[in-house]
Amino acid sequence: MKRRALAAIAAAIFAVPATAQDDGAFVSFEVLKPEVAFEMAEAAMQYCRDNGYQVGVTVVDRFGVPQVFVRDRFAGLHVYETSFRKAWTAVSFRTNTTELDTATAPGEISQGIRQLSMALPLGGGLMVDGPTAMVAGIGVSGAPSPEIDDECAEAGIEAVADQIAF
Repeated sequence: MKRRALAAIAAAIFAVPATAQDDGAFVSFEVLKPEVAFEMAEAAMQYCRDNGYQVGVTVVDRFGVPQVFVRDRFAGLHVYETSFRKAWTAVSFRTNTTELDTATAPGEISQGIRQLSMALPLGGGLMVDGPTAMVAGIGVSGAPSPEIDDECAEAGIEAVADQIAF
């Protein structure tokens, strides 16, 4: 009986912080350290370079704010804007931009998303998931196709997967 009472008291004590946290004025979230974001961007750029493509890569935090931009020496002028918008779109809509491209095609119910000034539903923008939630987005621009931009972004994520894994 005494053990049950102690267990009940312990359970009540440990339950209070969880309840208080849920009712508090603040929320907690995870974002990548700048060093990890840079490592991811650099790995994506290097993967593309190794395959003969000159690209730009942007990593944004979970709110769409840029953390890192890297551009290979011969990448086109457009890669800054397009890589950023792809990464922003992935985190904003919480979906990879290749999937969003299909979902927002003309005649689809979500086609209006294409009218937003920042949204760029074109392959090459991926969400980056951490242990409990999305922590970033990565956008790649400059390879000859959106599918190759996706491959480069995936290589960047894979390069830091052990640091952000469950």
